[in-house]
This record gives sequence, structure tokens and C-alpha cells, in this order.
Amino acid sequence: LAVGLKRVCETGWLPALQLICSCFKSVTHHWKPMHIMKEKLMAVTEHIPPKPLTSETYMNPPVILPKEETGYERLLWCQVKQIFLDNKMIIVCQYNYIPGNVSLLPPTILRDRLQKYNIPNLLPLFVEHNFLFVSMETRAWETLHILKCVPQINMLGQGACINNVILTQQGFVNFAKLPSIITAQGESACFFSVMTSHTSRLLQRGSVHLCSLLVLYIQQQNEKPHLARTNPFYSCRQRGLSSDPISKKKI
Repeated sequence: LAVGLKRVCETGWLPALQLICSCFKSVTHHWKPMHIMKEKLMAVTEHIPPKPLTSETYMNPPVILPKEETGYERLLWCQVKQIFLDNKMIIVCQYNYIPGNVSLLPPTILRDRLQKYNIPNLLPLFVEHNFLFVSMETRAWETLHILKCVPQINMLGQGACINNVILTQQGFVNFAKLPSIITAQGESACFFSVMTSHTSRLLQRGSVHLCSLLVLYIQQQNEKPHLARTNPFYSCRQRGLSSDPISKKKI
């Protein structure tokens, strides 16, 4: 082959091209029905391409436009805002039985607006149907009595707000057991009046009587250390213990 190529290059002529035609016999393919078992096997073994790991919705999330408030929602919020401003006591409850004549307030209106006020801890409580107890005065005992009488109303865990202070259910019960302000003021005035009456009575007896009482008090204070050193029973009594060995064993 190398010699032939060398000779062709030296002489400068090219070999003649010979076209070889090969004729094939035409074949007609006729359709034949596939066996039922083979069809089932092909259906079972059909390749299913895997789903992409990231969906197009995650790659290009849809743009959600902010929802505009309607006039009715603004009116409801103005009413709720006035309730929170006018009342000192606010209690969030859950009403299990809702009759048809009770108007419902959507919780989304409260959730979006309560974040601006000083009671954001009440936001998780406004779920489903809620019932509000409001009062311009802190009538905790009356409210607790109503909640006990109506089993359909359940007070939530941290659903009480009194004077801008959030209370738990037990804290609200303890607050309801406290005496009213008028009663506490009366007890304080009575206590101070008794103290002033005793003071005035002592001052009316004269300076000699006061001096004798002061001297007696000083003597009693000076005798206490001496009695504690001489009498062990006195020292044990002052400490709240007994000198009896049997009683000590019981303690």
C-alpha cells in the first residue's frame, strides 16, 4: 500500500473511481398485535422521569399584593380600639356555644392592630371564636362569679388584662379575692385612728408616766442577756425550743 501511494505521488495520476451499487430487497413490515403479558410488562417497566428537586413555584414565588382594608373592617377596628381605651379590665374567653344572634369579629382585625399597643401577649389568644369581658371598673369578683355560673364560657390561660397588666387565670383568681379599694382604705384609716388614739392617751397621762415606762423598757432589755447566761431554760424559750430532753428527741 505504501509503495502504491508512492507511485501515485510520483506519476501524478489518480486511480479511477468505481461506484459499486448494492441493491437490497424491499421489506414490508406488517403490524402484529402484542401479547397481553408483554403489554403489561412494558407498562410496568416504563421509565418515569424523576421530579425536579426544586419546583418552579419555589424558584419564582408568586407576588402577593397586600390586601386593602374595607370600610367595614376599619369601622370594627375603631369600635374595638375604643373598647380597649375606655375599659380598665379586659378578659379574653372562649365561647363554645355561639347562637345565631351573636355578631362575630374576625380575629385578623385584632391581630394586625394589637401589635401597636402594650398588650401584644394577648395576640395568641385570639383564635376562632372569642368572647370579651370588658368593664370600666375592676369588678374581678363579679366577673369570676359569672364565669363559674356559665360553663359554656372558658377563660383562657393568660386572658386577663387589668390596668395594662396581663394576669394568668390563677393570678386573676387571686386578684378577685383581694378586698376592694374602699374596704382597704377603711381598714387603713381604722388602723391609723387606733394608733393615734393610743398615742394621744399616752401623751395625756403626763411626762412622769412616760419616763417610768421608758425606764421599765430599758431595764427589761438589759435583763435579757443576763437571764440568757444564768438560766438555760430562758434562752431555749427565747429560741422557741424546749429544755426537756424528751421533747428534744420528738423534735
